[in-house]
Amino acid sequence: MATTQHYLWAGGHFLLLVSALRYLLAYVMFKTVSAWWYRASFLGALVSYAIVCHKSLGTPQPNAAYLRKAMLDENVQYLFLAFIWWSSKPVPVALIPYFIFSLFHALTFTRTSLMPRFLPPGPPATSGGPPQPHPLAKRLQAWVKTNYDKAMRIVAYTELIIFLRVVLGALFFKNSFTVPLFYAHFIRQRYMQSAFTRNAISVADARILDLLHRLGNPAVEDVWGKVRDLVGRWGASPVQTGGDAGRD
Repeated sequence: MATTQHYLWAGGHFLLLVSALRYLLAYVMFKTVSAWWYRASFLGALVSYAIVCHKSLGTPQPNAAYLRKAMLDENVQYLFLAFIWWSSKPVPVALIPYFIFSLFHALTFTRTSLMPRFLPPGPPATSGGPPQPHPLAKRLQAWVKTNYDKAMRIVAYTELIIFLRVVLGALFFKNSFTVPLFYAHFIRQRYMQSAFTRNAISVADARILDLLHRLGNPAVEDVWGKVRDLVGRWGASPVQTGGDAGRD
């Protein structure tokens, strides 16, 4: 049975979904939209991720062991990142990963906590067995299961686009130089913890190498090779891995 905390967690996701959809639709249609919607989106993210971080890690403790555990938790990483987006100038593309996560969480919450309250259960699968979920709930569950991996791949590629955006933003004074520094660490953590991110980086690297080869400029290829080696050495330092299932 859903608790008050669970409803607050879900409420944060629904707030994020509604606010992000409002902001992104206006943005892509070149309409003026208040930054309030952008910040409301990340306020929803802060609520939901704070709840799940407290649930998984407990009350914050002023010691190194708790800090190490927290910094390696992917939900904490997304919580800190949400705070950065909430407190900084809007970066619209930054909403997309959170929107996708919230969509899946909101759909699951709807199926498991809301639908049973309003929709009658289906007939038992076997005589004398427990009632089955409503057919609509089954279809919703099947959609989530079918599309989850595809959505996580979109998230991984989008996070690389966000990194490029904040690097360029720092160079053109659109955002603070601290944002790409933090985001580089975030991407490194994602690389260590997520197979989707590793695959996205591998594909992006292959595309860049192919493009440079077709341009036929050995000097540029050499520069990119040095950048790859530098990034590879930085990214290879030990980090405890987690998994893709831990996001909120």
